[in-house]
Amino acid sequence: MKPVKKLSVEEPQTDIYSLACPSRKALELVGSKWALLIFPALAAGPMRNSALLRKIEGISQKMLTQTLKELERNGLVTRCNLETAAPHVEYELSPLGESLSDTLIALDNWAERHHADLQRAREQFDNEKTGEQVAGRLVHKLK
Repeated sequence: MKPVKKLSVEEPQTDIYSLACPSRKALELVGSKWALLIFPALAAGPMRNSALLRKIEGISQKMLTQTLKELERNGLVTRCNLETAAPHVEYELSPLGESLSDTLIALDNWAERHHADLQRAREQFDNEKTGEQVAGRLVHKLK
């Protein structure tokens, strides 16, 4: 019989399916639409705010700023003030952010490879919905 591993104070038991699990916050943070696009952009190296705005089409300055601040607050992104002739700020992944980057890039790559499959599935699903509303109830047509 294997010895039972005792949990220490440093290792709280987690269950991602539990509403009270702190790992849910981590999923909310990294699973946001904009974080999923910011990570791969920064994986290539540090970027200025304006470069991120150009790279990530559709993101507003407000959402970019909010998302970067939240990622910085959680230790995933580092904000670097560069004291050059024209001072500016760059953002880069922290070591913690880099540890997550490959996983999120893989998710982005999956989305790029399979977006057409998803579209075909949606179209097939919508085309197969052949039911009609008749007198308040759903009646399926036979093929």
